[in-house]
Amino acid sequence: TRGTFLTGRHYFRYGITHANRGHLPNQEITLARMLKSFGYTAGHFGKWHLGTLDPAYSGKPGRDPKRNYAPPWDRGYDATLATEYAVPTWDPTVGINGQTGERLDEPWACPYYENGELATENLDGCDSRVIMDRAVPFIQNAVENDQSFFTTIWFHAPHTPVVAGPEYRAMYADYSEDEQHYYGCITAIDDQVGRLYQTLQDLGVADNTLIGFCSDNGPEGKTGHDGRHRGSSGGLRGRKRSLFDGGVGVPALLNWPGHTEPGRTVTMPCSTLDYFPTIVDLMGYEMPDDRPIDGISLMPLIRGEMTERPRPIPYRFNSPKEAMFGAPTIAMI
Repeated sequence: TRGTFLTGRHYFRYGITHANRGHLPNQEITLARMLKSFGYTAGHFGKWHLGTLDPAYSGKPGRDPKRNYAPPWDRGYDATLATEYAVPTWDPTVGINGQTGERLDEPWACPYYENGELATENLDGCDSRVIMDRAVPFIQNAVENDQSFFTTIWFHAPHTPVVAGPEYRAMYADYSEDEQHYYGCITAIDDQVGRLYQTLQDLGVADNTLIGFCSDNGPEGKTGHDGRHRGSSGGLRGRKRSLFDGGVGVPALLNWPGHTEPGRTVTMPCSTLDYFPTIVDLMGYEMPDDRPIDGISLMPLIRGEMTERPRPIPYRFNSPKEAMFGAPTIAMI
């Protein structure tokens, strides 16, 4: 999902066939690189999941850290705080038993890297706050320097291991322990997104900032009624790891004052593949070559000029079976 968002290209084109397999090749044109050509500064904060962050280390067994080294600071970003994959959503450096939620004595095996160096400060407590604590100063600095900014803020919550802090659990004291952790994580994200909006308001740039929000896949767990995985698929069939709509279809939100109609609901299936070509269209960027772009611009949809998705043109991959694919529908905007 993250690769499709940044490039507008199907992940098979650059070898990310599964989670924690492959990496984002350096020759890909990312949103960060494209926008930097217009003078933007780019910041990434949170989960990266597009390659290793240390050529000598990966916490994933069997993964070659040197071969898959592809950190965000080598993919167009100026400021970063990143993890290779998921961390606990409370005290992210502390080990935890992902099945029972029990805290362990050893550290969690997925370190944070800040601007290319191992992070050691301000990593306690709410992981969503830890992430936003880096994003907010980045935005403030950009505005103070009269510079346009592009920011990916990729929360870990409510990905497993789902852990909420005491103040968030207390908000749901009447619920089961597992529900307290899950709902507490969701509330933590709400707090930090609200903090982001307030920061933009305080800086006077909220009306000139496009904010997109979506999940990367359907909810974890088999039912949504057991353990700490309480997410709903909205009645769609399947959940995370399924190719049914409940596994790949997720809601998404777009806030862009003066360009989007507040409260408008769109049911046309869209995709994370569409973010890149939409911003390309908005900026008037000219691609330097004829590499295939698998998404479409959503600018006509945003302007109210499109209600149905154009029929995708099948494209062929150089795989042994040379399977034919159409553009997948991942996000609902």
